[in-house]
Amino acid sequence: MATGHTDPQRRERIIAATLDLIADEGVAGVSHRKIAARAHVPLGSMTYHFRGIDDLLREAFRHFTDHIVALFDAHLAAPADRDQARTAVADLIHALSGGSRRDLVLTQELYTLAARRPAYRALTREWTARSRVQLEKHFDPATARQLDALIEGLTLHRALAQEPQDRAFTLEAVTRITTTGRRAH
Repeated sequence: MATGHTDPQRRERIIAATLDLIADEGVAGVSHRKIAARAHVPLGSMTYHFRGIDDLLREAFRHFTDHIVALFDAHLAAPADRDQARTAVADLIHALSGGSRRDLVLTQELYTLAARRPAYRALTREWTARSRVQLEKHFDPATARQLDALIEGLTLHRALAQEPQDRAFTLEAVTRITTTGRRAH
């Protein structure tokens, strides 16, 4: 029996359930039925809100990349000089690597999809460009690109290491990349 009640948060719950399912079972474990059950929505809601599973996956990963870009923004918006920016980058690496295992798994799942499917490569390129916006406020574009790679690499290494590098190691790596004759634009 229909109640006439609308569910304005249904689409967002589906996206959140999709990300949770990917984090728990990987992209290979994703299905409309599993997502609907996890989101506590009727199965028909899946096709009402999304054209198909790829549409849902792209939207879910877009939501996830928005979250990571917001972390970049939170750490890198305030620094007033290059030294503060270096410290902020080191803090960001430690926040990402010491944070949610869910985020680490989702990042790797997205990269795996991007390695296999061009539509997801476009999403990762967009994500990278958005992440570099804050880095380029403090460093030239070439340095920002190197820092972006360092952030991803050290985040993964720190998160998976039995004894992760300490903050001094991280700051030294950031300083080495950012100590050049080039100035921020």
